[in-house]
Amino acid sequence: METQPTFRALADPTRRDILLMLRDKEMTIAEVAENFDMTRAAVKKHLTVLSDGGLITVRAQGRERINALNPIGMAPVRDWLTFFDAFWDDRLSTLKSAIEKDS
Repeated sequence: METQPTFRALADPTRRDILLMLRDKEMTIAEVAENFDMTRAAVKKHLTVLSDGGLITVRAQGRERINALNPIGMAPVRDWLTFFDAFWDDRLSTLKSAIEKDS
């Protein structure tokens, strides 16, 4: 799975703040914009990057666009981090064995 769009989306603190807001409830662009000192157009760009990264879903409800957190979108990040978690577990286990052997 391609991780670049997801990491790009997570790279910006404003987008991470938006994700935290969407964890509590679905929000329109206007509702998200109320929380930031930026234009609706700027907020829309952030939401587009989050959507492109698979971290949110966007659905039409009448004239509104409803944004919702997509927890499955974090899977590429989790999988990437899991690799390094296992890597360091192996390294630390090897180090522990070497130290215990020398003791």
